[in-house]
Amino acid sequence: MNEQETDVLVVGTGIAGLSAALAADEAGADVTLATKAERPEQASTWWAQGGIAVTRDDPEQFEQDILDASAGTADPEAVEVLVENATDTVSDVLVDTLGIEFDTTGGEYDFGQEAAHDEARILHINAETGKHIHVPFLNYVADETDVTVREDTAALELIRHEGKVYGAILEQDGEWAPTYAGSTILATGGIGALYPRSTNPDTATGDGIAMAALAGADIEDMEYVQFHPTACHTESEAQGASNRSGDAAEGGTFLISEAVRGEGGLLRNGNGERFMPEYHEDAELAPRDVVARAVKTEREETGDVTLDVSGMHFEEEFPDLADKCAAHDVDWTEGIPIAPAQHFLCGGVAVDDRGRSSLDRLYAVGECSRTGVHGANRLASTSLLEGLVWGQRVGEDAVGNDIERIEAPELLERDPDLPGNFARDKFHRLRRVMDEMVGIERTTDGLKRSQSVLRRLKGEVDAYVRTRTSRSLYELRSASVVSLLISRAAAENEQSIGCHYLVEDAKPESAADAQ
Repeated sequence: MNEQETDVLVVGTGIAGLSAALAADEAGADVTLATKAERPEQASTWWAQGGIAVTRDDPEQFEQDILDASAGTADPEAVEVLVENATDTVSDVLVDTLGIEFDTTGGEYDFGQEAAHDEARILHINAETGKHIHVPFLNYVADETDVTVREDTAALELIRHEGKVYGAILEQDGEWAPTYAGSTILATGGIGALYPRSTNPDTATGDGIAMAALAGADIEDMEYVQFHPTACHTESEAQGASNRSGDAAEGGTFLISEAVRGEGGLLRNGNGERFMPEYHEDAELAPRDVVARAVKTEREETGDVTLDVSGMHFEEEFPDLADKCAAHDVDWTEGIPIAPAQHFLCGGVAVDDRGRSSLDRLYAVGECSRTGVHGANRLASTSLLEGLVWGQRVGEDAVGNDIERIEAPELLERDPDLPGNFARDKFHRLRRVMDEMVGIERTTDGLKRSQSVLRRLKGEVDAYVRTRTSRSLYELRSASVVSLLISRAAAENEQSIGCHYLVEDAKPESAADAQ
C-alpha cells in the first residue's frame, strides 16, 4: 500500500460518513471514503428499522420531546440545530437527491408513532428503513460523485502532532500506509461489539472514539449506553450471545422496531400480564431506558417477556419483521420473545455544531460523536437524522484546508502472528465484563471491579500492539480503550439518569472479575 493524499478523508460509510462525503464532494473537495466494511450490512445504518424523524407542524414540541427523552440533559442549542434542519435535509438529500420513497397512505406520507414522541412524525419504509436508505446512498456516492471509495480498508491510527491531525494510517489486505488529509472525519459508528447482545454488527468496535481518545481529543458522556428494550431473544440467540461471531443477524439478535409498540404491540411478562403501565404513565411508549429496565426486571422475576402483537395486523403492517420471525422459528402469533440489547452510544468524541473536535482538523459525526443532541438517552428515530444533518454540516466545514505532511507513527511487525483465537478469547472476556458490570444496571463496586479487569486487559493488548500490526488486534485495542472509557465515566457519575442507572445492592462477584 502506498502513501496517499486527499483533501478530506472520511472514515466510515454509514449515513453520517456518506452524508459528509457527499457534502464535501459537492463543495469541490477531493474526498477519500475509507471503510472496513465489505458489504452494506457491516454498517449500523443498514440495521436501522424504525425510520427517521422529521419536523412537522410543531418544531417546538419536537425539541421538547428530545429534551424530555434525555431527562433534560440534551444540549438545547444542538437540539435546535437538529430540528431546524431536519425536514429540509431529509427532503434535499434523501428524497430529491437519492430518490428515496418513504411509505405513504392515501398519497401522503405514512408517519409512524414511536416511544416518547408526542405525535406521529417518523418517515419509514416497512420496518427496514436503514437498508432502504443505505444501499441507494452507497450506490449514489460510488457512481454519481468523484468520491474515492476504499472498501475493506481500516483506519488504525491518526497522524497527529501538537493538537493537530494530518490524516490517518490505513490498512488493507495486511498492508498499511499513511493517507495525509487536509481534514479527517471520523464516522465509525458505535460500540456494539463490546457487548454479548447487540443490535449492531460485530464491526462496531468503537475505532473512531479510541483513535481520537488516544490522540488526545475530548471524549464526553461515555456512560450513556442505550439498550433497546425489544430485541428478539430466542434459545439459539441465548446460547450464542456470549460468543458472538459474524454480523448481528447471524448471532440471532434482531431488533423488533419501536414502531411495533407505536402501532399497539403490548409487553407481557412470563405470567401473561401486561406490566408497563405500572412502570410509566406512557406504558409501552415510555422512554427506552425506562422500558429496557422494566423488561430486564420482569424477565428476572417471571422468567420471560414477550411482545404481544395479536391486537394488530402484524403481518400486513410489518411484513419484513414477520419474515424475520419466521426465519428464526419464532411464532409471532404466540408473542415474540424479547430481551434488551445494546443499541446506541449517546456519548463519544465531543464536537460542536459543525462536528469539530477539540483537535485541529479532526471531525467526528454520527454515533461516534457527542453532539449533545441525545444527552443521557436518545429519542427514537433521531440517530439517522443526526448523522444526516451533522454529516452535511461537517462535510461543508471540512473543505479548504491544505494537505500537510509530518512523520507518521511507525507501526511494527517484528514478532510472530498471534494465535488465531487470541482476539476472540480477549473479546469474550471483555464482553463478559461489560455485560455483567457495565450494563443496563450498574453498582459502584461492580464499576470499580470492571476498571481493574479492563485495565489489565488493555495492558495486555497494548503490549502486543507495540510489536505487531493487524486489523483484529487494533480492533481489540479500540474495544479495550472504549470499554475503559465507558467504565470510568460511569464510575465518575454518581447520579442515575437516562441510560446510566445505579443500583445500591452490589451483585455477587463475577467470574469475569477473577480473570
